[in-house]
Amino acid sequence: MTLTNAVPVDPADPVSHLRLAGSGQARTDADLAIATAGLSMRFRSGQLAVDNVDLAVPPGSVYGFLGPNGSGKTTTIRILLGLVHQTGGYFRLLGIDALAGLDQVLPRVGALVEGPAFYPFLTGRENLARCDAADPTADLATVRSRIDRALDQVGLLAAADKRFRAYSLGMKQRLGIAAGLLRPRDLMILDEPTNGLDPQGTREIRSLIKQIAADGTTVFVSSHLLAEVEQICSHVGVMSTGRLVFQGSMAQLRGQGERRILIRTTEPALAAKELGRLGLAGIAAEDSSVSAGLGEHGPDVINAELVRAGVPVFGLETVRPSLEDLFVQLTGEGFNVNG
Repeated sequence: MTLTNAVPVDPADPVSHLRLAGSGQARTDADLAIATAGLSMRFRSGQLAVDNVDLAVPPGSVYGFLGPNGSGKTTTIRILLGLVHQTGGYFRLLGIDALAGLDQVLPRVGALVEGPAFYPFLTGRENLARCDAADPTADLATVRSRIDRALDQVGLLAAADKRFRAYSLGMKQRLGIAAGLLRPRDLMILDEPTNGLDPQGTREIRSLIKQIAADGTTVFVSSHLLAEVEQICSHVGVMSTGRLVFQGSMAQLRGQGERRILIRTTEPALAAKELGRLGLAGIAAEDSSVSAGLGEHGPDVINAELVRAGVPVFGLETVRPSLEDLFVQLTGEGFNVNG
């Protein structure tokens, strides 16, 4: 299931067919922070890690790239950052064709992939200075102020002169994000930024992502934690075995799935029989309740028919699948909900 509408692809402009996630309206790739068309990656072993993925990431969004471990999230991110080359498809970052201008656009992109790697014997400030020195486009005249600003953004200015090996895991993750903020960024790509963190560290990273987005930067964050994506993201793409199986706004995701009616009764067998007579599908009876797919039926009509048939009804409600249920339906496997 995908909300990216398929239309013919113009070979001269292969990502022009993408639609902005959640809008249903055609947009040019210049309107998107990330746009991919048919993005694929097959390893030499023959494994197809990324399979024909069409991403449409709105500017200014916090886009959750969600999926179980091994679903192709990190490989997709490595392609977007030019760390590996795709075997099929095209992509653009911030409206720029990556094949022609990746060097041009990457200075506008910050990233944290598979955890930060710093020198343990150097301080946070010294580590960032070395990261900055490796950037040929960095302004040497402003390095001190830019490092202080990045440290302040992630809440590490007070720990700037503490050695990295003395940092907590959450502080290490924040320093990794600070390295991506050494210059103004239009796009931040974060791969599992809360992985392995305790609840306090997770809250710190969550708050930081919200602040980065509030400052006007598009944030593309991958995760296998449903609760994290639900709390911070405006849009979501769901990966399963290399394929994008859903893309849209969080509101659209919550609206997916069939509405069901749940009837609480002392006569579930009789209620189930009556629901079947009314043409409802997916009937499931338990000790003191019965549920079925609501379809086009009105709950008030169903209630009236049950009472008319002599079914004692002491509770009736309509429910939608939980987000966890939806992800299981989309991917065929469960998610780590809370980490």
